[in-house]
Amino acid sequence: MPYLVDGHNLIPKAGLRLDSPDDELELVALLQDFARLKRQRVEVYFDGAPAGQAGVRQFGAVRAHFVRQGQTADNAIRARLNGLGKEAKNWVVVSSDREVQGAARANRARFISSEEFMKLAKAAGSSISKTNAGGGTLSEAEVNEWLEIFRQGRGRLG
Repeated sequence: MPYLVDGHNLIPKAGLRLDSPDDELELVALLQDFARLKRQRVEVYFDGAPAGQAGVRQFGAVRAHFVRQGQTADNAIRARLNGLGKEAKNWVVVSSDREVQGAARANRARFISSEEFMKLAKAAGSSISKTNAGGGTLSEAEVNEWLEIFRQGRGRLG
């Protein structure tokens, strides 16, 4: 089953820091490990992206949604679930937020807490831990994409 992840909800549970300038990229790298090991697609949602930095970027099997300021990742996840219609039952929503879990339940999607997801990831052999965060899991093309974003002065996402 593919996963919809509430990114900022998962960051602290993954041993990362929300105040780190690279927190989102570190989580994406960790989710890439998970997606590769579980052979599943992952969509992760981060809110608070400044104007010009919002959008969707693909990182292998991980699709990262950077939701613009004024909107929330919770609402974006809810909209995605609604858009999936009957297919939502084939997805797992990862969040400890009760409203996000309620949206999953309303759309008949499975859901697990961020803590449960971390246990699942570790059991799958994923290298999700603070000490190995961002441990070189981005491909060369992905690194080049991010370097270009920063060269253009678009700065930090989220």
